[in-house]
Amino acid sequence: MRWGGLFLLVAGTAVAAELVVVEKGTGQVGFYTSGGKLLAEVPIGGHPHEMAVSADGRYGFTSDNGVMLMTEKTAGGNSVTMVDLRERKKITSIDLGANRRPHGIDFDPATGHVLVTTELPSALLILDPDKRAVIDRYDIQGKAPHMVVLAPDHRTAWITCTDTGNVAVVDLVTRNVQLISVGARPQGLVFSPDHSRLYVANSDGYSVTVIDAGTRKVVGEIAVGGSHSGPVRVAVTNDGKTAISALQLDHAIAFANTSTMKQEKLIPLPGSPVSMSLSGDGKLAYCSIQDMDTVYVVSVAKREIVRTFKTPVGAKPDPVRAR
Repeated sequence: MRWGGLFLLVAGTAVAAELVVVEKGTGQVGFYTSGGKLLAEVPIGGHPHEMAVSADGRYGFTSDNGVMLMTEKTAGGNSVTMVDLRERKKITSIDLGANRRPHGIDFDPATGHVLVTTELPSALLILDPDKRAVIDRYDIQGKAPHMVVLAPDHRTAWITCTDTGNVAVVDLVTRNVQLISVGARPQGLVFSPDHSRLYVANSDGYSVTVIDAGTRKVVGEIAVGGSHSGPVRVAVTNDGKTAISALQLDHAIAFANTSTMKQEKLIPLPGSPVSMSLSGDGKLAYCSIQDMDTVYVVSVAKREIVRTFKTPVGAKPDPVRAR
């Protein structure tokens, strides 16, 4: 089977359901209606953190990290699970061998390969879903890689390195690695819609770093939140004008203008958010409060919470995406 065609980095999408939620606590993928009604759950690997899905919505791949928090010292898991989202069933698990605690995940649309970062040891792996095996491994030269996105050139992977406070830019052909210093403990990252800029959430700081993707230089910092901040994820609206951040320490969602690099609105939450993603049409943002088993749905235009829905007790929802 060939995984060709356009692939999207998403945390969930589906043909048979409106929403797919990675349930970190129970090690499952949950299928929900757009209104939040649970339709089905599929057991996968232990404590999955992220998910990438093919553009047709048929197959998803989860990074089965094996621990809840990256600060934990245990070895964790070493697999990526493949799920048939239409049939709502697990297909297989890809063994990562000695590479443990996979986290960030993306697809190469040119080859159909899966890119996944691992924390122990710090590395970028390339998986072949057809062979169901690791086919390459890259030294990223930073420590504790978190998220990864593949540039539109199909050969450059951008990776946040949490422990070393930088972004690693890996050339998959030459194997050259460039490190770009950002803020404290970077986690989430996202390209602007035109791929000219990269936005990086600094989880132990108070800002989102803005990088010019062409020159690979930092061109600004967007101060977000208040006295605690802690941005862990960032999304950019389809028009490129607004960056939306999940602030884990401030218990809030921040809206910022990407032109002025100024925060424009802060929406308080009752707990610590762990994710931030947009619907395909860009009209809604999804933000999970893991410890409350609750997903918050935000209107991007109105900049307000329009509804919430509960996941099962102990599910601890993380990333969410709408098809």
